[in-house]
Amino acid sequence: MAPLRIVTANVNGIRAAQRRGGLEWLAAAEADVICLQEVRATTEQLAEVLAGSPLESYEVVHAPAATLGRAGVAILSALPVKAVRIGTGTQPFDSQGRWIEADLAHGRKKITVVSAYFHSGEAGTVKQDEKMAHLAEIDLRMRELAGSPDVVICGDLNIAHREVDIKNWKGNRDKAGFLPEERAYLDAWFEGGWTDLGRVLGGEGPGPYTWWSWRGRGFDTDGGWRIDYALASKGIAKRAHTATVGKAATYAERWSDHAPLIVDFD
Repeated sequence: MAPLRIVTANVNGIRAAQRRGGLEWLAAAEADVICLQEVRATTEQLAEVLAGSPLESYEVVHAPAATLGRAGVAILSALPVKAVRIGTGTQPFDSQGRWIEADLAHGRKKITVVSAYFHSGEAGTVKQDEKMAHLAEIDLRMRELAGSPDVVICGDLNIAHREVDIKNWKGNRDKAGFLPEERAYLDAWFEGGWTDLGRVLGGEGPGPYTWWSWRGRGFDTDGGWRIDYALASKGIAKRAHTATVGKAATYAERWSDHAPLIVDFD
């Protein structure tokens, strides 16, 4: 089987990323599959952005949010797309632009790639209740997909798994994104057969982080969070050999508040 490269990136708005040079960066990565989160565009707007860009040759599948300017996930594939599924199977979450699956032909095999964008939440509010309800729905789908040999779930999960995944973990113990009940889902998934490629291939940590606030000096001091993941089922996890965070060299060169995660498979 041929090598495979998957890139996942929260673009923080595809049109903003375009203006900042993000499309050129993604094209230069020479990925077979690109998973995007927070596209924040209609399907027509996404097509307009990609037309004439270095990414225009990719086949595109997109799950926009019903609320304009919010969320949205997409998969750009240089491999033939054989099937597409949007959402985890229940309303109202399926219309929020947070989960899209694509079955892709990779040689004689089929691989399933997911682009996911989890709720950010806010501890002690209705937003956190919605996040936890969505995590429960995702958990059911994760259990279903775990039995398939070649599945890669990519995206902004908005959860830092362990203390090494967040610079200021002590100051965020009671904040959304690092709550015990959120992290417990990651524990269950990793114990249930999913491999966290960013951690397994990226070293013991701390970091490498994938998100830094636009505000303050967090980017320059590497005061970040590792919340962007590539989770692999057992079969394809064995083929993964490199996972790299594409952090910009300087603050001025950032094109999103997230950095892409690049994963290579034999």
